Parts: sequence; structure tokens; C-alpha cells
Amino acid sequence: MMPEDTRAADTAAPHFRQPLLRTPFHARARDLSQVDSFVAWAGYTTVDVFTTMEQEYFAIRNATTLYDLTPMVKYRIAGPDAVPYLNRLVTRDMAKLTPDRVAYCVWCNDAGHLIDDGTVFRLGEGDYRLCTADRQIDWLLDSAIGFDVSVSEVTEEIAALAVQGPTSCAVLKAAGLAGIEKLKPFEIGYFALGGRPVTVSRTGFTGDLGYELWMPPQAAEANWDELMAAGRSRGIRAIGSQALNMARIEAGFLSPHVDFVSAEHTIRVGRDRSPLELGLAWLVDFQKGHFTGRRALLAEHRSGPRRRLVGLDIAGNKPAHNALLYAADDGKREIGSVTSATWSPTCKRNIALAMVDAPYFQTGRTVWAEIYLNRELVWERRMSRAEVVERPFFAPSRRRATPPGEF
Repeated sequence: MMPEDTRAADTAAPHFRQPLLRTPFHARARDLSQVDSFVAWAGYTTVDVFTTMEQEYFAIRNATTLYDLTPMVKYRIAGPDAVPYLNRLVTRDMAKLTPDRVAYCVWCNDAGHLIDDGTVFRLGEGDYRLCTADRQIDWLLDSAIGFDVSVSEVTEEIAALAVQGPTSCAVLKAAGLAGIEKLKPFEIGYFALGGRPVTVSRTGFTGDLGYELWMPPQAAEANWDELMAAGRSRGIRAIGSQALNMARIEAGFLSPHVDFVSAEHTIRVGRDRSPLELGLAWLVDFQKGHFTGRRALLAEHRSGPRRRLVGLDIAGNKPAHNALLYAADDGKREIGSVTSATWSPTCKRNIALAMVDAPYFQTGRTVWAEIYLNRELVWERRMSRAEVVERPFFAPSRRRATPPGEF
């Protein structure tokens, strides 16, 4: 049974249980769902799989896909102190972010441990939008104390669609977005879709050519229909989170609650992760001045991280989900664990992201992955050789190239 389509209290449930919301695209997605597989995301119900994960994955890499991004939590940050506030909040230098551009960023607590990651959109002078997978309003408001800035959640005011894949530019062009091919990676453009204004950013979570469309909720269904019609001859397909997860692992992108847990939610000591441990040192600008966590991160930078998230190329074709890792010299010393894993149909490789202790995270190092297989209801333990490799595993040139202007 689908979640209720209302905020009204569920009298059959405890008072603390809130019904899941439906996005403005839910009716269209529901009509296309063949397996009735839905999951919760940030208070909304979203599609996990429409048909099969494999069909949807290959559409990402060979055609065009639509993915409902509406549950992405969105905050408007505006005011004279928007830049100083953001520079205090995140580790990257937001003063360098020019108008109509997007930047990936992370923010930490005083200990230098990651609170969350997200994207910052510069929409105008002193006007920014922060998008993240989880709600962070308390942290953002506490961080705003002393700054002339307003922070407000605008998630329900903005519907969003990810349009991803090698033919995505062609589909958007066919839908009437003239000049879309001129949009550069991490750039924002303003277009009309069926006469309705839509904001487009050349961003995405697939590591492929792609765009994200931001629009008023009341325009959502009409825009969905317009895109489906424009992409029909190019194999357009709606996808769920399972296929997207395969693509993002190939791209080497991190997923919260999977590859890291926010320092706000960790319980056990040592489960916090810093940007340096997660391979995000390039997002930390020690030259821009003070930011939350700078002192701790500077000390870690000088001494070197004790562990690091790396890519693994694993022998065989059985994904190493949650596998423990062991040193190659004796096969007994535990040195880390896999956080994300998949067999990559495009790369034809068994790949994974893993947190590995020093000094075993050096590229080219060999480790052992302990994989458990269920064969006819009997669990078997297999030790598979794995090599530490650079990520991303898949990085097509079209991701950053300028698409052709004519189709």
C-alpha cells in the first residue's frame, strides 16, 4: 500500500509517525512503476525501481533518464553576509563562486568531522541555494548566529528532475531548450520548457553528461510530459534509486549513510570521518581564513590521515558488499571495510569504495576482501584479491565536453 498523500494525522498510527509526502511527479512515476518498489527519502516516498535495475542502469549510460530529485533538501541563504556565512560554514572558498555557478562542498564540526555534503548554487548577489540529502536546519541556523543572513528551507517550493545520460542534451534541445548545449559543467542557465520557466544546472550524480532541472511544483507534471515526448525516439526512461546507485559508484561519488555517517549521528567513537579521510582534501581551502573545523583539519593535514576512502578493483564478479579487508602480507590483519560495491557492466570490473587504514590506502597496494556468498542457502566465505585504484572508475569525456549544437 502506498503512503498517504496528505499531511493529515494518521489516526491509526502513533502521534509521532508522520505519513510520507508525495512529490509533484509522483502520479507520473506511479503510472510507470511495474514492480511497486518505493523507498523513503527525506520525508517523501520515491521510486526504488521502476522495471528492473539493469534496464534503468543501461539507460543512464546509453540514452536519457529522468530521476525525481524533489526530496533533495533545499535551503535559501540570503543577505549581506551570505558569503562570510558560507565561508565560515563550509571548507571551500565560496568567495570564488561566481554568479550562476554551482559548487560541491562539505561542512564539518569543530573536530573536523564531516556533518554533511551538498551543492551551493549562486543565484544572485547575496542569494544562494544549498542542496543536501538530509535536513540540516538546526546546524545552519546555529552557524548563522552573528551574521546578517537569513536561512530558510524551501524544499516544497521547488520541484526538481535529473535528466542524465549521453543523449540528455539532445532531448532537452528537442524539448525546446535552445542553447542548452552551451551550458558548461557546474553552470546555471535559464530556459523555457513548453513556455514555462525552468532553471537548469549542468550537474548530476551519475558521472555522465547530464543536467538538473529546477521548477515550480505546479509545472512538474507538464514538464515531465514534455520531456517524455521529446525523448521518446531517444529511449528516455524514468529510473529509481537502485540504478542511480550503480552509476554513482562507478563515478566514485559518496553517498551519506553509506560511505559516511554525519558526525551528528555517529554513536561509536571513531566512526566520524573527515574530508581528508574521504578523499575530499581538494575541497578544503586553508588559505581562505577561519572556518569551522579548520584547526583540527590543519593538524590532520600535517600528520596525515589515519585512514582513507579508496577505490578497489576486486577479482571475480561477486560484489563485495560490506566486506572486511585484510593486509595482503598475512591475510589476517584487518585493515578496513567496503562501504559501497557493485559489478560495473560498463567497466566490466568488480568495483568498490572502501575505508582503508594507513599505509594500505596507497594506490597499487594489494589487499584481501572477505566476501560471503549464499549458495543454495549455505553461506560460503571467499577471500578475493583486490587492488587499491584511483577513482572515478568511469569518467567519459562527454561528462565535461561541449555537446554538439545540432541534432
